[in-house]
Amino acid sequence: MNSLADRERKRNLQEYHADIAVIGGGTGGCAAALAAAKSGKTVIMTEETDWIGGQLTSQAVPPDEHPWIEQFGCTRTYRQFRDSVRDYYRRHFPLTAEAQSRFHLNPGNGGVSRLCHEPRAALAVLRDMLAPYVHSGRLRILTRHRAESASVDGDNVRSVMIRNLITGEISELSAAYFLDATECGDVLPLAGVEYVTGAESVSQTGEPHAVEGDPLPQDMQGFTYCFAMDYIEGENHTIERPERYDFWRQYKADFWPDRLLSWSGVRPSTLETVSYELFEGTEKYSLFYYRRIIDSSNFQGGFYPGSITLVNWPQNDYWLGSVIDVSAEERERNLWDAKQLSLSLLYWLQTESPRPDGGTGYPGLRLRKDVVGTDDGLAMAPYIRESRRIKAEFTVLEQHVSTACRPDGKAETFDDSVGIGCYRIDLHPSTGNRHYIDISSLPFQIPLGSLIPIRMNNLLPACKNLGVTHITNGCYRLHPVEWNIGEAAGFLASRCIDRGLLPREVRNKEPELRDFQRMLMSYGIEIAWPAIHSV
Repeated sequence: MNSLADRERKRNLQEYHADIAVIGGGTGGCAAALAAAKSGKTVIMTEETDWIGGQLTSQAVPPDEHPWIEQFGCTRTYRQFRDSVRDYYRRHFPLTAEAQSRFHLNPGNGGVSRLCHEPRAALAVLRDMLAPYVHSGRLRILTRHRAESASVDGDNVRSVMIRNLITGEISELSAAYFLDATECGDVLPLAGVEYVTGAESVSQTGEPHAVEGDPLPQDMQGFTYCFAMDYIEGENHTIERPERYDFWRQYKADFWPDRLLSWSGVRPSTLETVSYELFEGTEKYSLFYYRRIIDSSNFQGGFYPGSITLVNWPQNDYWLGSVIDVSAEERERNLWDAKQLSLSLLYWLQTESPRPDGGTGYPGLRLRKDVVGTDDGLAMAPYIRESRRIKAEFTVLEQHVSTACRPDGKAETFDDSVGIGCYRIDLHPSTGNRHYIDISSLPFQIPLGSLIPIRMNNLLPACKNLGVTHITNGCYRLHPVEWNIGEAAGFLASRCIDRGLLPREVRNKEPELRDFQRMLMSYGIEIAWPAIHSV
């Protein structure tokens, strides 16, 4: 029998109810909540940080996208997001006449994307997109809340306990469907969902780039604490010397050509040594330009004292430990050490980095804490490239999407497609001290089977925790694909509620699958690539 204290705690417990609960308010979570609310369902979305948006906001990573993004290859709502970011700058900022008239305005003119923008702009747009459903009461967003435990009845999740990270209060969230949109797939172990982590072996998947021998569940891509900085010539904005600076200034991985804090790196696709520079000026690759989110020349004179870049570079990828399925102490230690690496990189840039003129250091580099909304100047959350991944009804393998594995030049056709994406198979150095895996892939589809757990009935992945492998995660983890995954999951949960079906029944009953695909297309989700694209 429950104790008096247990009964009292239950009586005082805050309870939330919704048709669909989205745990995690990142890029996929926002898309899932938008889809579910748009289709008439009540939705509660939780988010650990102060900002919804994940990669686009709290992790401070400008969109990584494919070459055809301006014409096709994303969902209608993702395109709406991109267009709204441009309109946000046009409406509110003093752009130059040339920038104002540019149809494909790129606020940062960065090299990584046709749309490089500030995290705060993305946050404003996402809030606006969700606002109608928040105002109507259909959607409730609980920031600074984290999933703590789950109540499960057989193959169904009944509720998830969430903690308010400010007050410490515990609340119970119940729903017909739960969507895991957390960056690490945190709901999966809480609910007892079968999942995979790290690198599978060749014997498991047959993938050419899988590891030989036994699988390595703790071998995952490194993660990164991004930060924003601008440059003010003649000023000194040098930060306090980081506590771990002596370690990081000397650190050199066995597979790296020089110390990590240097201008030497590697070309991911060939692993040949390359030399970087900070600013554009020579034939070396400019790191400042790569993820520049504000190009001051786009704005009327003096509005921005300097251009702003986001630092998500090879030099601050952290691969000395993971944050998934390790002890709480080890997780916190690795997060702290990753922050130390990023701060050490900035301090090295400000004080010791060699300059083309023979001098050292760029003290005018200024840490822009306001851009990422934190006191320490680092992003609110680390950029997590690799999550726990469900054991799914169907798992996407390298053989399905790799250019080298597809002699006809086309990725595998999935009859149950619920979306499309395109990006190279791009794996960063891993916690197992393994180098980049960067290989060509073909424009691919997102199979519905990869969104359906092998056993659980009412829990769906809504970001990069779908049924992919360590290898194919490398092309399914980017912004427009994660958005598409979340949006498809939100519509799928809504569809199942309306029809009284399980997700696997939607997939495995031909009429239901075709009706669902038609519904997705009516909402602007592309489920097949047009024939005109070329690799």
